[in-house]
Amino acid sequence: MRVLVSGGGTGGHIYPAVSLVKHIKEKHPEAEFLYVGTNRGLESKIVPKEGIPFKTIQIQGFRRSLSFENVKTAYLFMKSISDSKKIIRDFKPDVVMGTGGYVCAAVVYAAYKEGIPTLIHEQNSVPGVTNKFLAKYVNKVAICFPDAAQYFPSNKIELTGNPRGQEVAKIEKSAILEDYGLKSDLPTVLIFGGSQGALSLTNALIEGLAELSKREYQVLCATGERYFEQVQSAMTAAGISSPNLVVRPYIDNMELVLKNIDLVVSRAGATTIAEITALGLPSLLIPSPNVTNDHQTKNAMSLVSIGAAELLKDSELSGLSLVRELDAIMLNDQRRESMAEASLAEGIPDATDRLLAVVEEII
Repeated sequence: MRVLVSGGGTGGHIYPAVSLVKHIKEKHPEAEFLYVGTNRGLESKIVPKEGIPFKTIQIQGFRRSLSFENVKTAYLFMKSISDSKKIIRDFKPDVVMGTGGYVCAAVVYAAYKEGIPTLIHEQNSVPGVTNKFLAKYVNKVAICFPDAAQYFPSNKIELTGNPRGQEVAKIEKSAILEDYGLKSDLPTVLIFGGSQGALSLTNALIEGLAELSKREYQVLCATGERYFEQVQSAMTAAGISSPNLVVRPYIDNMELVLKNIDLVVSRAGATTIAEITALGLPSLLIPSPNVTNDHQTKNAMSLVSIGAAELLKDSELSGLSLVRELDAIMLNDQRRESMAEASLAEGIPDATDRLLAVVEEII
């Protein structure tokens, strides 16, 4: 089996592809892989580290307003299709899968023109421009949220879930929290705003530091590199030092930490949703207001509607509201357990197996 995957720009597009590649390697050790991305996207850092062969094409997104840059974009898109065809002819894949981002538009479309079986994987409840464009050309559309089905041809839809969820579900509990100076036997909240952090969440955290330092439950916060010094300075200025409150710029073993906590506070990206439902974690979700079609709010509502999560609007986020919501969940064991059960019920524990089945079906 020869598998070509493409997706880029954000981790939400990259990690599902990487998870699928790992799973296929386990099931089909003889399989060969190629990942096509850009040299500027996050994929250029993540994919090579995973030991997956990686090639690049040059492409960029269209501006939403009238701009001369769109002329260049159109030229690059046509050129990237031609470049993708050359890569495809050299690699000779049995199947090509796109997971989102502008780069996979050219790659998957080129595969379609070359007569190669294709599929796309849509992680969000509302699809992006790329997957909407590709839906008419691919053999199958794999989705993670039932709500996404309305945007695609019904005869092509397969509800698979997100492969990242199945990957983290295999992890065993450990004493990883002790590596961060926390106790393994105390209820713990993890707060993070993504790999780059989130300004509004950082401001709320700073406002709530004094109160959070007094709580009996533990708080581990990943601020992102850009906001770490700001939070550290605020703690120092206020004389805040508590063994139950730990701040780090980044958590590089996130999946291990997630397995050992009791509540997640985060944005509502598709990968995060997949991870927390696979692990059966309660969550306080603060959707980013800076995403296309407000899809994070729709992602979050899929959990809020079944009692697995609470939603706090970014516009209503403050130190007071953050601490209030945390107390309401962390100081009520019964509520937290109920949310955990609902979260686990919403997860798709065999997501990677389902996606692999779709791949094998269209080859």
